[in-house]
Amino acid sequence: MTKTLHSTNCFDTFIRIAEDCPARSGEEPQPRGGQPTVAVLQYRMISGAPYQYTSDDVVFATSAAGRALDAKAANNKAAKKERSLAREAFFSRGQACMRASPLGKRFGWGVHADAEGRIALYAVDSKRYQALAGDPEIAQVRAMRSKRA
Repeated sequence: MTKTLHSTNCFDTFIRIAEDCPARSGEEPQPRGGQPTVAVLQYRMISGAPYQYTSDDVVFATSAAGRALDAKAANNKAAKKERSLAREAFFSRGQACMRASPLGKRFGWGVHADAEGRIALYAVDSKRYQALAGDPEIAQVRAMRSKRA
């Protein structure tokens, strides 16, 4: 019996900032208490390699399970197998997608997913953000609000 895997990937979609996002420009998230937050980890991963990772890649790598596995040596075969099994178990349950990311809720970053589901970040005050937000060829969604309406 195979488990159903739930994906957070989206395709040809632009996730605009949340309606209640306080940022008016893209702000780089800062570590809290000397430790990187999920926002810091997601920002570093996506901004450092635009259109290289899918939402699933980012959500898993920045989860507690993904970070614990990254602490192990990524080069050995056993660690790769363990990572694959952990990822399968992680996505056997529904997970929050990039709409729930603090990048769009708090820090002013839009997330664009291309036709292959790979993602990149665009600051709300950038020309590229405005172009993507006005593009009728791609699906337009908003990041989730931080507070109820």
